[in-house]
Amino acid sequence: MTEHSLTIAQQIARVARQFQHQRTGHPPKAVTVALGGGMLVITMHGALTPAEQALAANPQGAAQVQEFHRRLFASSVDALRQEIKRITGFEVREAAAEVETATGTVVHAFTNGTMVQVFLLTEDIPDEVSQDTDPGQGN
Repeated sequence: MTEHSLTIAQQIARVARQFQHQRTGHPPKAVTVALGGGMLVITMHGALTPAEQALAANPQGAAQVQEFHRRLFASSVDALRQEIKRITGFEVREAAAEVETATGTVVHAFTNGTMVQVFLLTEDIPDEVSQDTDPGQGN
């Protein structure tokens, strides 16, 4: 599948997966992208390494893993911002990252100045919103 035949969400999912793999040496198991209302949310499922998961088993270790990923995101987000602009045609105004250490999920939120609240559900919901998932195939 060529990049031009992919949806915007699929292109962003692919780029986010590649960036995560380059930064950490560990690709996420799946990437979900939600777009709408001037907001882009990238959720990387299974993004933590086994060592990070073990470290996150206690509150102090979990805080270290979260801080590491926040700093990693802050130091490398400019390249991801450029790719998002290339794909969507729009500048990223704000960006933030959060790590859910219990599940190994990393969430990147890019907004137009609005507050973003992210809730990770225990099961998938029907695709009624603008989203696409890259299950890690075709890196």
